[in-house]
Amino acid sequence: MATINEVMKDLVEGIDGGLACSVVDLESGLMLGAHHTVPYFTQSYIDAVAAAAVDMFRGKTVRTVEELLSAQRGQEVKNSIQEVQMSTAGTYHFMTNVVGKENALVVVVTSRKANLGMGWSATRNAAKLLTPLCP
Repeated sequence: MATINEVMKDLVEGIDGGLACSVVDLESGLMLGAHHTVPYFTQSYIDAVAAAAVDMFRGKTVRTVEELLSAQRGQEVKNSIQEVQMSTAGTYHFMTNVVGKENALVVVVTSRKANLGMGWSATRNAAKLLTPLCP
């Protein structure tokens, strides 16, 4: 069986324009595994990206909206964000939960030359492959 880091490496190398991939624990914010090909992606840069991803999925404002929805609907709304795509001037970021693991998140970063459909396909495939590897 492959390791988390091997799955990350295969994903980055398998996407045209692949730059980085990580798996983040959404409760603790800790990085469970990562691989990247960008020399300036220091550990503090990777940690900052992980923290931003956690905030997008489980941050204070997201929890506030979920609490408001829960009150309006009369049923608990929790961990409702499932996927996010973000673009910068030079990159695409794909984020999705690991299949069956609501507290594990896959984050994939590509250059803008990447095909969006292929980026999502690779990200979702990795989310399935990581299921037995994530706590």
